[in-house]
Amino acid sequence: MSGQAPEVPRPAVRPQTDASPAGDLPLAVIGQPGVPFVEIETLRAREFIPAAKEALSSLLKEQAQGKLIRPVFNWAGRNSLFPLHWGLACCAIEFAAAFGARWDAERFGVVPRSSPRQCDLLIVNGTVTWKVAHKLIALYEQMPEPKWAIAMGNCATGGGPFRTAYSVVPGVDKLIPVDVYIAGCPPRPENMLDGILRLEQLIKERGE
Repeated sequence: MSGQAPEVPRPAVRPQTDASPAGDLPLAVIGQPGVPFVEIETLRAREFIPAAKEALSSLLKEQAQGKLIRPVFNWAGRNSLFPLHWGLACCAIEFAAAFGARWDAERFGVVPRSSPRQCDLLIVNGTVTWKVAHKLIALYEQMPEPKWAIAMGNCATGGGPFRTAYSVVPGVDKLIPVDVYIAGCPPRPENMLDGILRLEQLIKERGE
């Protein structure tokens, strides 16, 4: 036996070249100049992200408007009607009685407000004369959209017993658009509640 240690074979090492900085790259990539990572991120932030955000925003707006936002607003609006606290003649007594303890119109989400800028429902509850017509139109125009109107009683619907009088408007629909008509002279509070429920169903069908 000789005193020299046996030679241990070394593992083979793949040679590295300038054209192939990473030996695992495919042959089609070897030799092509690489794009720095910073430039890729800059290009992505400048072009891809804004375009993706715009496409996603338009998609969400289009889908949510018809399937989520509008139905929710419609449900909330028709179940929380705010009529204007305004009376004209004897129908106004029935209007006030509907919010008393016996009929309790507020259980339907109907809450009278004293400012037209906070209301979305105008209940014309009495005789409308030409002298007060411009006031009624001004109140209706001050109400924000969407808004609705109910003609309560025969006087507001078609003039009632004063239809032939020179000073009475023969129907409030000559001044403002009316959504629901309530018959009666005067109609009872439950008739007014029925008209409000019909208006809620109408709002649901229209999708307003």
